[in-house]
Amino acid sequence: MSYNVIVIGGGTAGLMASVAASSNGAKVLLIDKGDRLGRKLGISGGGRCNVTNNKEIDELIKNIPGNGRFLHSALATFGNRDIIAFFENLGIKLKEEDNGRMFPVTDKAKSVVDALIHKIKSSGVAIRTNSPVDRVLFENGQAAGVRLRSGETIASSAVIIATGGKSVPKTGSTGDGYAWAKAAGHTITELYPTEVPLTSKENLIRSKELQGLSLRDVSLSVWNPKGKKLIEHEGDMLFTHFGISGPIALRCSQFVVKALKQFQVPSVKVTINLMPDKTTDEIYTETLALAKKEAKKAIKNVLKGYLPERMIPFIVQKAGLPEDLTYDNIPKQPWLEMAKLIQTFPIEINGTLSIEEAFVTGGGVNIKEIDPKSMESKLMSGLYFCGEILDVHGYTGGYNITAAFSTGYTAGQHAAQFY
Repeated sequence: MSYNVIVIGGGTAGLMASVAASSNGAKVLLIDKGDRLGRKLGISGGGRCNVTNNKEIDELIKNIPGNGRFLHSALATFGNRDIIAFFENLGIKLKEEDNGRMFPVTDKAKSVVDALIHKIKSSGVAIRTNSPVDRVLFENGQAAGVRLRSGETIASSAVIIATGGKSVPKTGSTGDGYAWAKAAGHTITELYPTEVPLTSKENLIRSKELQGLSLRDVSLSVWNPKGKKLIEHEGDMLFTHFGISGPIALRCSQFVVKALKQFQVPSVKVTINLMPDKTTDEIYTETLALAKKEAKKAIKNVLKGYLPERMIPFIVQKAGLPEDLTYDNIPKQPWLEMAKLIQTFPIEINGTLSIEEAFVTGGGVNIKEIDPKSMESKLMSGLYFCGEILDVHGYTGGYNITAAFSTGYTAGQHAAQFY
């Protein structure tokens, strides 16, 4: 049996590649080693599936700090608005939530996955699940098909590798495609976890006194050892038993990983700004006024309505203030120090959770070796890559799924024209 296009990997990018290839007249085989298609898509967005993001293209690319500019051509071919129209044409109505995130009105990822699979089946795509690929076959500098682990060989003049990265391996993303890319002559840039919780050995973390504390509308900054701010993100975060998590911690994670590697240090400093909308002077004045208003109360009680209660002892102690201090005895300099700490509360971060526990894999097939207009290998004719296997990664919020759908569609469309 032979096909015009073989797609390896039934995830986000592979499903869309199958749709695009079949829609452009190709005889397509979709192969997946697992028993179900779209497993990672099915748990995305907390099980609701953040299908894409409705921001303008330039803003969207800014939220894909890992080589987002590589996607310009693919997004021009099949961008976020095309993704929205595609799903609505399949009967999946979408709704926009905060920061441009687009979800199905059903709030169920299953409805998105089911619609994609139905589209693939109705387009005549052949599907083989529980069929792990052993290798991709090449002849005379071009793709020639695949050999399954069962020993079966299937011929094709175009092969699309859409096997994902190494994050969330329970969904089938175990890095299989990197070996096939290397066999075709490609280089794999160093893999690392992104969109992943941060770890710390600080006492305030190890004591678990802040575990479970959620902070809303704060900002988190990452600093290199030379005191330069690398990145700042505003939003929500959460203290855990091992460190910090939540949207802004995940967004900062890749900058932590890169700084630890670049400077070869055991930890880097992050700072929390509990009140990003105020100046230090405003905080100083407001807290002093509160203390004056309740002059007989200890400052730890005065600050209860102003700061997260569980953080007060740590902030006061770091500023060198006794918790039972009252207004009449407030020293000016330590009080100013406290005001500063409210905006630059430091935590030493020694790393992240593993790549398997990350939402996204950083690194992958070197994009310099891929044609951005077609997703075809520059080294092996008829070989295409799409999705997370590429060295492209974005923040959570619909950006990675957009990149997967966009590169998947582009690869499928061009692979269909190859034969």
